[in-house]
Amino acid sequence: MKLLTPAILAVLAITATPAVAQEAARPAGYLPPATLPDAALILPPPPAEGGARDEADRDVFRKTRALEGSPRWGLAQNDVPTAPAAMMQNFACALGAELTPQNAPRLNMLMSRVGLQLGAQVASVKDIFKRPRPYLIQDGPICVARSHELDESPDYPSGHSTWGFANALILAQMAPERAGQILARGRAFGESRVVCGVHSPSAVEAGRLNGAAIVAALNASPAFRADVEAAKAEVDSARAKGLADEATMPGGTCATEAELIAKAAY
Repeated sequence: MKLLTPAILAVLAITATPAVAQEAARPAGYLPPATLPDAALILPPPPAEGGARDEADRDVFRKTRALEGSPRWGLAQNDVPTAPAAMMQNFACALGAELTPQNAPRLNMLMSRVGLQLGAQVASVKDIFKRPRPYLIQDGPICVARSHELDESPDYPSGHSTWGFANALILAQMAPERAGQILARGRAFGESRVVCGVHSPSAVEAGRLNGAAIVAALNASPAFRADVEAAKAEVDSARAKGLADEATMPGGTCATEAELIAKAAY
């Protein structure tokens, strides 16, 4: 069964509109499904049970449970939502720009179209590997409420990590002079899933590779490249205005967020 979890479904969300209009506005992907990278071919197999990589994943899960209630745990909770509006806010400090679906509608649609393809591709490869999430193997707190949908969605690769790093690569194309900060935030977005306890480090690493493969394929699409250019104009405009109030950023302030990201999460 190819299960789309609530997190992946949220990636597909568009700015709220009446139900009929929203259905009509729902975007299509940029590439035919057959031309998307075959993640099962690209990614290494998940760690074998009882092997060295598997034991390393389990050790990280045990040690990171001590982060419950810490500022890094709080950032992991912030990084749970995956809709385009949330992703724009998450990258605000890295970009030095306040972006919303209202001031960046082309970016909102771009993210929605990418998310549509990414969500389906991730669900398909998870269904091949079927690796259980770490909290189902060992007891320990996680930073979100448990649900049947979350339990049934396999660990490998991480959809959040795929999504976060794909967005980082796309945004880095629009603001190359901020690429370091943007890619660091994309890395941290995936690491938040390990802190949260819902993904293993190997699943997050696989997600970054998967996200890079998807973006590489998308760049072959003229429609994608045109939308990147259109969204870049919105990003440039927002960057020229800067951040109105850093205190409203997800990590508290941009300095606080940068400090959390710079430290090793595990």
